[in-house]
Amino acid sequence: MPSRSAEGTGAPGEPVARLARAALSLRPLLEVLPAPVAVSRDARAGASAELVERITRRLALPALDLRGTVPGQEPGTFPRIIGERLGLTGPAHGEPCAELDDPAVVDRIVDAAAAGDFDCFATRSTVETPDGTPLRVHTAGRPGSPAVVLASAPGMPARLAEWWIRALAPTHHVVTWESRGLSGPPEASAATAYGLAEQSTDLVTAMDSAGMARAHVMGLCGGAVLAVVAAALHPERVVSLSLWHGDFELGPESPKTEHQRNLQALMAMVTDGRAPAGAIHGTLCRAISGGVPADLAHLVLHPYATVELFSRYCALNGAVMGTDLRPHLSSVTAPVLVVTSEDDSTAHPEGSLLVARRLDRADTWIRPHGDHVSLFRGAPGLLDRMAAFLDRHPAPA
Repeated sequence: MPSRSAEGTGAPGEPVARLARAALSLRPLLEVLPAPVAVSRDARAGASAELVERITRRLALPALDLRGTVPGQEPGTFPRIIGERLGLTGPAHGEPCAELDDPAVVDRIVDAAAAGDFDCFATRSTVETPDGTPLRVHTAGRPGSPAVVLASAPGMPARLAEWWIRALAPTHHVVTWESRGLSGPPEASAATAYGLAEQSTDLVTAMDSAGMARAHVMGLCGGAVLAVVAAALHPERVVSLSLWHGDFELGPESPKTEHQRNLQALMAMVTDGRAPAGAIHGTLCRAISGGVPADLAHLVLHPYATVELFSRYCALNGAVMGTDLRPHLSSVTAPVLVVTSEDDSTAHPEGSLLVARRLDRADTWIRPHGDHVSLFRGAPGLLDRMAAFLDRHPAPA
């Protein structure tokens, strides 16, 4: 049989490239799980253990335990998520992944995938906040272009906002950050303050690290709360504001979905010390994992990977979901775009409408359809509406 060593876009190379891209997308999750990281794997999996191991070694990823699922035993949440992402189990298992005879060809394909990955597209650095907390910052685009600060969902990896960062970077200088307490060692995070004031100051720290004096501030989900607080406390830094499917606390009559009520109650139990994080972590992780789309599960469930991460996630989002935002709304002077959808069952759309009514310069876009996760997938029309708003309220270069 002739050697299949062609690197083109044909059958031999693309499955390897696809597997490499999947492995790269798992980096944030793999780096927080105990190594070797257990992975669910069917005996009929499309890729061999040898190929997966070669790719992960080439990418300097944590070691994987590829022995597979014990027959009759239900795989854990994260072994299942990783196995499905790599195509080793689940609906895509058994899809052929042609082995290449020449290891050097595999390495070149993997290197090409790494060169196009988010970690190469966006520059990562670690900076220090005014209170000494290390903060991991990601920047993309050309310095000197109009500036955009992206406040993503607190506690989530920066990759969750990758679609937005890639979409905005060709015409803007974009900066985002990963929440305080996630970049340093566990012992350092124990003394970290997680209040709204501290988290909104992190937004300004990310701006400063990117050399941005003024910018458009974009808030996604819980990040919309941080965007509002930053605009209220630092109006001179915010040219305009967009709030996308915000998770807002607006006092006793605040409209909330069942998801918001349940999650807020559980987080309050952890942050108030009424229940240890370990007692809630496993149950909650199993309960929510079934409702998370497979293509984003490795990112959306990242904060639940360990009890330590879950504790910090509760502290971050307990402040976001438990602090009445109304006192800050009257101090926002920038023009604002408020976006929600009629059928968002994660963050109640009425919360966004109440926020818009309390802001003096707010435009509202209510999408007829669009679940919360679609915000991070890049649903049709999102970028066009964002671009139109930025054109009306340009940030200085």
